[in-house]
Amino acid sequence: MNGAEYISEWRTDVAAFVSREVVEASIVRGRHELWPQPGIQYWGFCDPSGGSGSDSMTLAVAHSEGELGERRILDAIREWRPQFSPDDVTKEAAQTLNHYGITTIRGDRFGGDWIAERFREHGIGYEPAEKPKTQIYTEFLPLLNAARTELLDHPRLLAQLCQLERRSVRGSGREVIDHAPNGHDDVANAVAGALIGAGIERSLLAWRGML
Repeated sequence: MNGAEYISEWRTDVAAFVSREVVEASIVRGRHELWPQPGIQYWGFCDPSGGSGSDSMTLAVAHSEGELGERRILDAIREWRPQFSPDDVTKEAAQTLNHYGITTIRGDRFGGDWIAERFREHGIGYEPAEKPKTQIYTEFLPLLNAARTELLDHPRLLAQLCQLERRSVRGSGREVIDHAPNGHDDVANAVAGALIGAGIERSLLAWRGML
C-alpha cells in the first residue's frame, strides 16, 4: 500500500460530528448569557482540569422548556484557561452555581475525588457523570439537528463543536466522538453535558408531578 492509499483509508474512519451550518442555526446571535429567572430549574455540568496542563476547566449552566424538556436553553458558560489555581477556580465556579440556585452538579470523571472535595468546601455537590463523553455527544447531536437548542453566541463553543470528530475504532465496531489531535473540546463537553442533563432533570420532575 502506498502512502496516498494509506492516508485515504485512514480518513474513511474519521468524519465530522456536526456541520457548521447546523451549529450556527442554533446560536442566538448577540446572546452571551441569560440572567437567572425565578421558577426555573437550572442544571450545571463541569469539565474539570488541574490547571497545569493544556486543558481549560469549564462550566456550563442550562435549563429546559416544555412539559418534558423538549427544548434546551444554554444560560451561561465559564472557561478558565491554564495556568490557574484549582482552588481559586472552583471557588469562582461555585459562585456562578449559587447565582443560578444550583447545589449539585455533574461532571467529567477526572482526578479521583479532588474536584468533588473542592466543590464540597463551597457547599456544592459534585457527582461524576454516569455517561461517557461519547454518549453525551451522541445524545446531543439529535437536539442540534432538530433545532431544539438555543446556544449562546460564544466563538470557542462554535469552533469546538465544529471541530469534533467521529472516529471508528477498527476491529471493535465502536465509535468515539472527541476533539482532533492537539485540539480541545472543554467548552463543548460542558455545554453538551449541561443541555443533556437539563432535559433529563425536567423529565424526572414532570414524571414525579413536581412541575
